[in-house]
Amino acid sequence: MTTSKLKDPALDRLFEAILQLKDEDECYCFFEDICTVAEMKALAQRLEVAKMLEQDATYTHIAEKTGASPATISRVKRCLIYGADGYRLILQRLREKKSVDSPQAP
Repeated sequence: MTTSKLKDPALDRLFEAILQLKDEDECYCFFEDICTVAEMKALAQRLEVAKMLEQDATYTHIAEKTGASPATISRVKRCLIYGADGYRLILQRLREKKSVDSPQAP
């Protein structure tokens, strides 16, 4: 991985704190305290948009399903193409986890 252009000690501490979370309940507790509801929903929406873009969904379909604006969809698409590959990394890991959690029948 490359070093982010945003790297600084405060972000290092934030990410170190996030890495200490052990489960979904702890994530809810921490993120409810550190983010507004709107911020949390915006982050979740962007991840859904990225997932749908990877599945070649149209902007119209994505907007209908997620409520995301064309500007948000476009921004996420730019990140998928030119970004730091964070979306691709986490989407791949989520796919791998899903396949482990629910293996296909032989």
